[in-house]
Amino acid sequence: MTNYDAILVVSFGGPESKEEVIPFLENVLRGRNVPGERMLAVSEHYYHLGGKSPINQQTRELIGALEAELERKGPKLPVYWGNRNWHPLLPDTLRRMKQDGIRRALAFVTSAYSSYSGCRQYREDIARAQSEVGPGAPEIDKLRVFFNHPGFVEATVERVGDALGAIPVDGRANVQVVYTAHSIPLSMANTSDYVKQLEEVRRLVSGLLGQKNDALVYQSRSGAPGQPWLEPDVLDYLREVKARNLASGVVLAPIGFISDHLEVLYDLDVEAQQICKSLDLPMARAKTVGVHPKFIAMIRELILERMNPGMERRTLGSLGARTDICTEDCCPAPQRMVRVS
Repeated sequence: MTNYDAILVVSFGGPESKEEVIPFLENVLRGRNVPGERMLAVSEHYYHLGGKSPINQQTRELIGALEAELERKGPKLPVYWGNRNWHPLLPDTLRRMKQDGIRRALAFVTSAYSSYSGCRQYREDIARAQSEVGPGAPEIDKLRVFFNHPGFVEATVERVGDALGAIPVDGRANVQVVYTAHSIPLSMANTSDYVKQLEEVRRLVSGLLGQKNDALVYQSRSGAPGQPWLEPDVLDYLREVKARNLASGVVLAPIGFISDHLEVLYDLDVEAQQICKSLDLPMARAKTVGVHPKFIAMIRELILERMNPGMERRTLGSLGARTDICTEDCCPAPQRMVRVS
């Protein structure tokens, strides 16, 4: 058995008041060639929702559910929390862990897929925080990505099934499930398994639901206009659904996200909802996995399998379990990359 003395939940972070929106976005975009007008445009998304991103509160709820799960079933390890872009920031959390005598921890990153921004960059964030803390900083091992773990897939199936049931009866004849994920630059997608993993989750979820009419699209693009990113965009695709009569209604299923944070709420519940209303296209939006009991049980299982190297590493589909240690050339950083959450 491999011994650890804490769990570290690592997330993106988000502002919790109007006053924090611009400083947060400056943190996210520091060192990136992003026009100021783009930052101001994104800030309006936050102001539309009161200036507060839901992501930090949802991370607190996830941690509370995980702590309860570990208290009931073990291992009884303390859970810490550090963000990439806003308080509590990773260096501050690692300093507290050092003060508390934590020497070795397992990191659960709130991203299910392999890509630079969803995996490697978080490992770089952790390494940078360790360097800031200096000697005595806790050793941190990242848990594997979990896109095809039964706990994630089955929780997603239940969320999408609930949304299918919410479509009005007269719109159910030919409902299409439109799976969404964060768009990323093609330069990042081409050097990772991001799209392949999303397609696998789409296939698994639709297969378990018996859903034949589906599509995978992308949302929340934030790069320069001339930079190629993954397409189609969800809003363009919804117009296409109506124009080509591809469905009598749609369920938007944000499988690329684990919580209903700002990008889900604004891009889908505001913008996509407006488009669907203008098209007279019935729409329901599936919840993300959030604190679904199967998802929380999955996190505990990932912890146990890392502590017990001989334990079965459960997956669904054909892609198998990702390795614990990423290779040196895995998910390299693209030349240009911007993400705002």
